[in-house]
Amino acid sequence: MFERLGRFVVGRAWWVIAGWVVAAIAIIATTPSLSDITSADQESFLPRSYESVQATELGQKAFPQQATATAIIVVKRADGQKLTPADEARVGQLAQALKAKNIPHTSGYLTGPQAVAPDKSVQVVNVGLDAPTPDDPALLDAVRDLRADIGPELANSGLTAGVAGDVASFVDNEDTFNDAFAVVGIATIILIIGLILIIFRSPIAALLPVVVVGVVLSITTGLVAAAGKAFDLSVSQDLQTILLIVLFGIGTDYILFLLFRYRERLRAGDDKRTAMIVSVQRVGEVITSAAGAVIVAFLVLLLASLGFFGSLGPALAIAVAVMLVTSLTLIPAVVSLLGRYVFWPSKAWQRTPKATVSHRLGTAVGRRPALVAAASGVLLVALAAGALFYKADYDFSAGFPQDTESAKAAADLQRGFAAGALAPTEVYLKTDNGSPLTDQQVNDFAAAVAKAPGVGQAQPPERSTDPSVARVNLLLNENPVSNEAITLVREDLRGAVHTAAPPGTRALVGGSTAIFADINSANNRDLSVILPVAAGLIALILALLLRSLVAPIYLVIAVLLNFAATLGATVYLFQSIQGEPGVTFQLPIILYLFVVAIGTDYNILMIARLREEAREGNEPHEAAAIGVEHAGPTVAAAGLILAGTFAVLILAPISFLQQMGFAVAIGIVLSAFVMSMFFVPALTALIGHKAWWPGHGDERPTTGRHARPVNQPG
Repeated sequence: MFERLGRFVVGRAWWVIAGWVVAAIAIIATTPSLSDITSADQESFLPRSYESVQATELGQKAFPQQATATAIIVVKRADGQKLTPADEARVGQLAQALKAKNIPHTSGYLTGPQAVAPDKSVQVVNVGLDAPTPDDPALLDAVRDLRADIGPELANSGLTAGVAGDVASFVDNEDTFNDAFAVVGIATIILIIGLILIIFRSPIAALLPVVVVGVVLSITTGLVAAAGKAFDLSVSQDLQTILLIVLFGIGTDYILFLLFRYRERLRAGDDKRTAMIVSVQRVGEVITSAAGAVIVAFLVLLLASLGFFGSLGPALAIAVAVMLVTSLTLIPAVVSLLGRYVFWPSKAWQRTPKATVSHRLGTAVGRRPALVAAASGVLLVALAAGALFYKADYDFSAGFPQDTESAKAAADLQRGFAAGALAPTEVYLKTDNGSPLTDQQVNDFAAAVAKAPGVGQAQPPERSTDPSVARVNLLLNENPVSNEAITLVREDLRGAVHTAAPPGTRALVGGSTAIFADINSANNRDLSVILPVAAGLIALILALLLRSLVAPIYLVIAVLLNFAATLGATVYLFQSIQGEPGVTFQLPIILYLFVVAIGTDYNILMIARLREEAREGNEPHEAAAIGVEHAGPTVAAAGLILAGTFAVLILAPISFLQQMGFAVAIGIVLSAFVMSMFFVPALTALIGHKAWWPGHGDERPTTGRHARPVNQPG
């Protein structure tokens, strides 16, 4: 099939390119924009069955005046002394003066004796921020306007103030984010072009992935937007960035797979057309299988209970499918027309390297497969042990610079009040039949929950305009986004709150800590479902590719071991060495996307080459040696480029980006240089012919169109 495809594409190269141009123009011109299906609605992040979502919905109905977000003005004396009664009165005047300015998208300006810290160190003014969505840029402008007006109002008062809260933190770190992604974007392009220049010594080969991925990205975003409109799907604002990373990752891999084999065929003496036809024939099945495994891995995300991942899966699957078609049609057509000029001006492609590093590594694997398998396996297992100590970290603010106004104000707030003051836990009480709550019920409930485990302070209860609903805000003793607080809410606090509800009523626990507790539960559930299902489906694809039941089993085990080793290595570095409280809670699913899914490509490329060499009549040890020698450079180049792309994130001054960059980079390095280069070939050599049971995948065809002499160049 792939031979026929190769002949068609090469024989009608100009028609294929023209078809792509027409299709690209049509898709880009007629499909909607990705922004048309982008949503920042976090209510859909968790299913409605989770208590925190039910609490949020109840709060929005019962307290419709509740602001979208909150800015907290933290006022203290400039000399560090305790606030005096005159200072407290001055803070009240500040709140009234700011309220009178009618700053757009602000409301409330609540302060008073209850807003003064018990130790008199600070007093707060709570300002509501109102906008249609939590990420509305108008909220950022509101915080900027607040800050601009606070300074003149407190001039010569002996008081100083800072604005804290999530929106204020975003304002302070917006430039950090933008600078980080700008550096990462530029460094990624430079890295890809630079490394391919070093490998092929050709500017044409170096620019090919960048140009192709740019075209594919435009087509993909249009198709994803069209699919979203057709099936009523919404996507996260992060999708554009994730699409770019995925397309650069797999696109560069597939282009390298073809270019390395194309160069090999030219060295063997094929003309440019025959070389590409054979390359598509040999690598087409590998690319298709690799893309199929990645598409399946992404589509398995539809099983996730977290809404973000459910919409992410189909979008990424579409991207990979477009890249697959590109790799089997547009790339072969362009390269077959360029011929040897794709490697211009270098002449190195004409010479077969002698005594290369890959040759020596292949020889080592072939001669001592047991030692190589044991050494690489022990390394992976040792790193995987670190995953047992993994702790999820939900505190994004700790990863940002701590010298900003919002960070300093938050620190002052937490020193004066309970640690959870910045993000109160919202507890709602509602009657079962809709009858009004009595004052006795509300007061007794408020008194009971104030004594619940981990509660440092309870604010006075609030009555809703709906007489059947009341709310009590609890300030926890723990950092509200710490693992301790999340565990507390999930295991002890919720139970105590439910027990405290009077007969005929029910209580719901909401707020950011409760949301993270539910996300933690959903995340654990999703990984427990997604990983086994994906592993089974990837094994099925490998079984179809290899016509074997044995090889897919140890290949999938190797992929899962590599996942655990990557997570463990990250835990060792950030938790054990750097002393971080945990690793970002998003990391396991990120590793699934970029290490399990994309890292499988290298396994498929290597095992397919091992099978090909076995079919040439080579015994298992010799097949492993030759396979590593020929496929090793491709795996190394693709892995180095993809790992380097993510490693650039380590330069970002934001902790969770550093963790993400290191984790994915080390995961790709382990996939390419440990698992695919050593562990899998060595195991295959040790298992020998049984690796291909019950089929005969390692036997050289003796009849049919694919049969050829053993000594024909491969």
